[in-house]
Amino acid sequence: MKQKFDIIVSTCVPLPLENVDTDQIIPARFLKATDKKGFGENLFRDWRYNKDGSLKKDFVLNNPKYKGCILVAGKNFGSGSSREHAAWAIAGYGFRVVISSFFADIHKQNELNNFVLPVVVSDDFLKELFEEIEKNPDTLVEVDLPNQKVTNKTTGRTETFEINAYKKHCLMNGLDDIDYLLQNKDKIEKWETQR
Repeated sequence: MKQKFDIIVSTCVPLPLENVDTDQIIPARFLKATDKKGFGENLFRDWRYNKDGSLKKDFVLNNPKYKGCILVAGKNFGSGSSREHAAWAIAGYGFRVVISSFFADIHKQNELNNFVLPVVVSDDFLKELFEEIEKNPDTLVEVDLPNQKVTNKTTGRTETFEINAYKKHCLMNGLDDIDYLLQNKDKIEKWETQR
């Protein structure tokens, strides 16, 4: 899942629901696994599938007109428990970006740690995105990490977003925390010998 992140232009999958918690993102019964593989197929499992395993045709991930690597989600996305498995499922499904007007803090960090960029926008910008995507599922959104901007390509409206400088560096260079430490091994060893 480690991928360098620069500028992404994609269509979007809209999920205009507020207060989506981590148990809805990945139900607790899937938390026994310790390997990240296979979590994408269970993203929003109880919303996507009937009890017999057949697809629920009215759920957005099962609608072929919505595709892309950007999930546009309602306010307060990722609330509830701190399970990292929720971020594994989002990344495993193929989403590179989640746009919302508010994220639960721990979930936001978990997304960043799994090479998914959480982009916080204003309520008004989020509403506009949902409206444009509903009118035209081929609406494109550009997420520019170097300049920390998100743009609705249909209307031209742009907003800036915040990101921790360390996490930005890691995303842009495809580094997890261990990779970052290894990249700085010489500096760490030099500091240790001087102490």
